[in-house]
Amino acid sequence: MNKEDNFINTLFEKTEETKEAEAVKPLTTEIVNMSVGKIVPNFKNPYKCREEDMKPLEDSIRENGIIQPLMVRKDDKADVFEIVSGHRRYLAATRLNMTEVPVVVLDISKEDADIILVDSNLHREHILPSEKAFAYKMKMDALKKQGKRTDLTSDPMGPKLSSVEKISQDSEDSATQIKRYIRLTNLEKSLLNLVDEGRIAMRPAVEISYLTPEEQMMIFETYESDEVTPSLAQAQKMRKLSEQNQLNADTVLAILTAPKPNQAEAIKIPEERINKFFGKNYTKQQKEEHIIKALEYYHKHLQRQRNRDRDAR
Repeated sequence: MNKEDNFINTLFEKTEETKEAEAVKPLTTEIVNMSVGKIVPNFKNPYKCREEDMKPLEDSIRENGIIQPLMVRKDDKADVFEIVSGHRRYLAATRLNMTEVPVVVLDISKEDADIILVDSNLHREHILPSEKAFAYKMKMDALKKQGKRTDLTSDPMGPKLSSVEKISQDSEDSATQIKRYIRLTNLEKSLLNLVDEGRIAMRPAVEISYLTPEEQMMIFETYESDEVTPSLAQAQKMRKLSEQNQLNADTVLAILTAPKPNQAEAIKIPEERINKFFGKNYTKQQKEEHIIKALEYYHKHLQRQRNRDRDAR
């Protein structure tokens, strides 16, 4: 089997490496080896390269080489080629000190490349809210630049669609949910991280996104000191006060520390008492999950001990 035939076949294999390219339709199947130094990533790429994904990919490439070629396009201004699909493979190649990688060069616009980048990664099993937020915004901006904002339709005789409505046709999310995700791009990074960690829910986060950067940092500073995050009602209240220029650090603190309806009393354990049991890179959510698992194990241990004591009588 020659190299070109192998490339066509791998497009239909459901491996992690080939899933990423399913939305990409190359104008040519010609594969060429290109110097890594001639390739640059799309610096607006909203998807993160997670370490837990990189090691098995690096091991695979070290053993088998890059099976699925990268998709690239000629940069409009510089003598380099921008990655359309294959950022993780490119990163793995640089870590393995590879000098060349197989690529397929696409003759497409920057806007088309951005759309392909978004669509070819939405299949991933675990996508953070922040990744979806910037991915949807990236696609919306690309569609607008293509001049399709007022000329989008799936039916030549049908009604015109907005950019968000067009995106929703190719996504599992509704147009309303996509708008919510895009609003998250207005959040300060520290708060967006809390959304990714599940500390702040989507709807409150959307309301907070309308606050000024300074007001948002008041919320984050209150979270750091009191470990409280806003409910939807609290977020809506802060947004209303912000619109009236009446939101300040004191009102943020008063709102966030007020008891929430049906709120159970929280048990707080000083972190210095438990940090010795965790690695440096553990998030608060991961620590909580490990503590719960440890308690479940201890509960089962006590139950077994009670059963042994009962049988011994």
